[in-house]
Amino acid sequence: MSAANPHGTAGAGTLRLAERQGRWVLFTTVLGSGMAMLDSTVVGVALPHIGADLDADLGVLQWTVNAYMLTLAGLILLGGTLGDRYGRRRVFLLGIVWFALASALCGLAWNAGVLIAARALQGVGGALLTPGSLALIQATFRPDDRARAVGAWSGLGGVAAAVGPFLGGWLVDGPGWRWVFLLNVPLALLCVPVALRHVPESRDPAAEGRFDVTGAALAALALGGVTYALIAAPEVGASAAVVGTALGGAVLAAVFVWWERHVPAPMVPPEIFASRQFTAVNAVTLCVYAAFGGFFFLAVVQLQVSVGYSALAAGTALLPTTVLMLLLSARAGALGTRIGPRVPLTVGPLLCAGGMLLMTRAGPGASYVSDVLPALLVLGSGMVLLVAPLTATVLASVDVARAGLASGVNNAVARAAGLVAVAALPLLAGMGPESYRDPTVFDAAFDRSMLYCALVLGVGGALAWLTVRGDVLETGDAPEPEPGAPAPHHCTAECHTHCGVVAPPLDPGHVAEPHPGGEPERR
Repeated sequence: MSAANPHGTAGAGTLRLAERQGRWVLFTTVLGSGMAMLDSTVVGVALPHIGADLDADLGVLQWTVNAYMLTLAGLILLGGTLGDRYGRRRVFLLGIVWFALASALCGLAWNAGVLIAARALQGVGGALLTPGSLALIQATFRPDDRARAVGAWSGLGGVAAAVGPFLGGWLVDGPGWRWVFLLNVPLALLCVPVALRHVPESRDPAAEGRFDVTGAALAALALGGVTYALIAAPEVGASAAVVGTALGGAVLAAVFVWWERHVPAPMVPPEIFASRQFTAVNAVTLCVYAAFGGFFFLAVVQLQVSVGYSALAAGTALLPTTVLMLLLSARAGALGTRIGPRVPLTVGPLLCAGGMLLMTRAGPGASYVSDVLPALLVLGSGMVLLVAPLTATVLASVDVARAGLASGVNNAVARAAGLVAVAALPLLAGMGPESYRDPTVFDAAFDRSMLYCALVLGVGGALAWLTVRGDVLETGDAPEPEPGAPAPHHCTAECHTHCGVVAPPLDPGHVAEPHPGGEPERR
């Protein structure tokens, strides 16, 4: 912390991107969010090598992905609330340190159980740092410089997403899969002192009340029960443990809904779903990100196990999807604004479904140019058309005061969808615990999985056509205000180039100019 900024609040809401401190803030937030983004893209490339080194079955590989997603999805809304209350920089830094320590434990894991536990701890760190990155930018820069800062953060984050699979493959084939996790430690050692010295602290002075820790725990336990049952079923069948945890997860989900309806300060206020458009677009999100989660979990394994690629080649092979999103998402966002989101949210999932069906050609002896690349180009085109309008529709469906909450709920829905898909697809496709060791068996199951993903995407496209209004970006869909209350406002996404491969980008909402005391205020 600099001497000129002893309390960490000077500069909040007043910095410019052209200033030295402003550039340091941008560097820190990109580096911090890049850690979590890299982790979400590089780990999948390492899965076959993790399985071979730890002598692990397919269930362990599923938990390697899902343990992280479970705690992240369950706690990400709480992480954003903690930042608003106790300081966005403070919680962001706590998340960075927590994430780095958990990453070190992942890299040192001596068995599968330790790796899975460490991945769950990583998810806690991710839930603390992920909401804080963009929120720090929104709260730190002057309003007239904020859009440029967000655009720079978004573009650089997209580059990190594009580099992730390539970097992961290089690490796995080179020093080994453990460096996929250990890489986060030096990044954190660079990020923390820069943040302490250059990033001003900010809070939401309106943030008050109790935290809904019970709601977060119920959500995580409900997802955990269902996930355990789906992953364990292929090995042990419909045993008492599988049936019991599945029923327990369902009961806890019902308790979560009841709790959120009755607790004074719920993590997910039920009234946010009074907007039919918000509910509809979250149903579309559930479908499309379930398919995306299943695809990116299985595709990198398929390319290595069945097609015979190295980890580097498999990671590089997937670059077209993220590169297309990085280059064209801004234009897709503009198109959605011009013609309305209904058509992009319908056509986008259908294009993605076509890409996944084409991916069934990527089996033993497949050519990258004629079999793999066309599928990824079609898939990437669908994702480009879909992601930016989806995010904008979420934000336009609620009052601007609830934009951050709406974005967080949508992000959590997407991550939960991916979590369940990673757990359920191998069961539905008939993958046994050792199937990923047999190229022929895995190839046949992968083809069945792509059919299921395409079907879910088709359902998502149909839902969008039937439920999403074409004018929602112009008129919004927030509930009518109470008599005498000010008219509601809606907002649109500022972030169009951030690659939402795993989940839609988080938007913390809009922050007004600071009060004279220096604390920014949400609009």
